[in-house]
Amino acid sequence: MDIFAYMQGIGQQAKQASKILANTDTSVKNQALLSIADTLLARADWLKSENSKDLAAGRAKGLDAAMLDRLTLSDKTIAGMAEGVRQVATLPDPIGTITDMNYRPSGIQVGKMRVPLGVVGIIYESRPNVTVDAAALCLKSGNATILRGGSEAIHSNQAIAACVRDGLQAAGLPSASVQVVETVDRAAVGELLRMAQYVDVIVPRGGKGLIERVSAESRIPVIKHLDGICHVYIDDQADAAKAIAVAVNAKTHRYGVCNAMETLLVAEAIAADILPALAAEYAAKGVELRGCERTCALLPQAIPATEEDWSTEYLAPILAIRVVPDMAAAITHINDYGSHHTDAIITENYTRARAFLRQVDSSSVMVNASTRFADGFEYGFGAEIGISTDKIHARGPVGLEGLTSQKFVVLGDGHIRQ
Repeated sequence: MDIFAYMQGIGQQAKQASKILANTDTSVKNQALLSIADTLLARADWLKSENSKDLAAGRAKGLDAAMLDRLTLSDKTIAGMAEGVRQVATLPDPIGTITDMNYRPSGIQVGKMRVPLGVVGIIYESRPNVTVDAAALCLKSGNATILRGGSEAIHSNQAIAACVRDGLQAAGLPSASVQVVETVDRAAVGELLRMAQYVDVIVPRGGKGLIERVSAESRIPVIKHLDGICHVYIDDQADAAKAIAVAVNAKTHRYGVCNAMETLLVAEAIAADILPALAAEYAAKGVELRGCERTCALLPQAIPATEEDWSTEYLAPILAIRVVPDMAAAITHINDYGSHHTDAIITENYTRARAFLRQVDSSSVMVNASTRFADGFEYGFGAEIGISTDKIHARGPVGLEGLTSQKFVVLGDGHIRQ
């Protein structure tokens, strides 16, 4: 295969499709989305069959448990994918919305209109559900998308792409609105990152190595996050039952996800009371504990933590624990070692909760809630294109609005500048 010619063809088709999508009525986009959801459910057995090929290949290659978990399509996963697409269909269409319209002294009115970005390129690893999440959000926001999944999910991604194509065709939209790159040749990624004439933004979803490569090589703006080093801080004015429930869920609900807690911070005034109870919960779930000196004194089973542990995204049943003097020390630790992804405080003190929300420099900051809520589905976006820890354009879970831009619109009635 001539990779350059192949990718150029995909780019040209995506650009043409984006012009159609930008002017497609909301009702047509919603019809396509609902048809995609129905097709996913109708073909669930086939999707699982194709997915089993990827799982078998992954096990043969020695993929770890976290990677296999992300790769797996189950009935529950497929139902969740379909529900996410349906939720996107129910969301307000941002395209064409005009806001901030004001009269100027000259008599003109000036406002802003939401418009699509154009063509969104998404490069991702192992998570086949990203294929349909990205397709749904890009479609509803009027963007064409080029999807390049990892080789470990090639059969799953192509099967999902077939369902998406059928849904697009049922609504009379061009199949090039959503294209999944069919080759696993890594050169295709390099070509995609250089197609600035066709692609308007790149979204990488995967491991740190992938995101670093994309950020370094791309000639196109990138929406990204590198790590998910998420924290829960248990304040000395926390409700113990809430603290235990949140801290256990944040770590053990799923290990191989970017919004799982990797470091637990505990106020020293309550550490002796709450850490043994938490340790018992973690032991029951097979979580290895790595702690500071004070933690190890309270929990003999804990392994002494190294400096590296505070800045490690484990994506595994391993948890770093640090006892801190107070909330100020917890905030300093989070801002120094965290990845600006998601961090939470457990406290009944309203003033401290407000201070934590203001001072923690992360894309999602929570009070008395598990970090596992930090995703587009839970935030009401239907799905997400990814999570951004950047501070320009989009931050946090990126939904429909994050896939749009704004242009100024000016209304006059024959006005001329004096």
